[in-house]
Amino acid sequence: MSKNSKKMRSAGLIAAHEEMFRCPICQSGMKLADGQSLQCSRRHSFDLSRRGYLNFLSHPAKAKYDKQLFESRKRICSSGFFELLHEGISERIAQEGSFGSELIKIADAGCGEGSHLARIREKLIRKMSAPVLGVGADISKEGILLAAREHPQAIWCVADIARSPFADRQFPLLLNMLSPSNYAEFRRILADDGMLIKVIPGSGYLQELRSALYGQTGRQGDASADTEARFREHFALVDRESVRCIVTLDRPATLHLVRMTPLSWQADEERLQKVMEMNAMEVTVHLIVLYGKKQS
Repeated sequence: MSKNSKKMRSAGLIAAHEEMFRCPICQSGMKLADGQSLQCSRRHSFDLSRRGYLNFLSHPAKAKYDKQLFESRKRICSSGFFELLHEGISERIAQEGSFGSELIKIADAGCGEGSHLARIREKLIRKMSAPVLGVGADISKEGILLAAREHPQAIWCVADIARSPFADRQFPLLLNMLSPSNYAEFRRILADDGMLIKVIPGSGYLQELRSALYGQTGRQGDASADTEARFREHFALVDRESVRCIVTLDRPATLHLVRMTPLSWQADEERLQKVMEMNAMEVTVHLIVLYGKKQS
């Protein structure tokens, strides 16, 4: 698909859902102008790029993650590394079955390169036999560039989730996967009967890689408990699932895993090199999925 075709397709999708947006500067409603930009009544304007994504940032953000990290995460996701997670989330949503039949809207706050949202959306379409609109937002332009390139059937936004460009109560389903949270904004944009789905690392997540890089495995548990406690402060926890499996990675996949995780950022160079030279590696995928609803 050419860049012009991607832009035209995105423009049509955005025009059909203009009511979903609000200006992140003045909070007024927005309209698509000439297929080129979203504009509010006070003339604040946000461009639709040739790649088909919207940019809501007035200044480039200093993101921690670079293009290589997102490329590696895409490769890891496409390898089936998170398949059990994606299947579990989509099945839980399908069982809930109360998100409408004409169109199901699902947003991913902190979507990165969009792999999680795209995969869950595909599964929901099959399981629920209904159209599903995916909307992803991330502060990293590099991540959104890749998302728009790989998954043009969704709406992608470069945006700060602390000042999200979405109107109140727009999404019956909101994902926040291995990413920081802004619970005030989540509560605002989530439908009153909607569900927030947050994924956090479990105590065993990548424990083999942590051991190889740092000689330790137990530090993840306390951080996960703290994150879960904060979740409970803002949302009523209606379900909690543990996803755990062991995945065997070949050498190319191991390299991509190292490149995609912040675990490698402060590792000793000698230890890091030894991991990258391994022909294969068994890795634990241990994730906690929190399902929450607005507190009454």
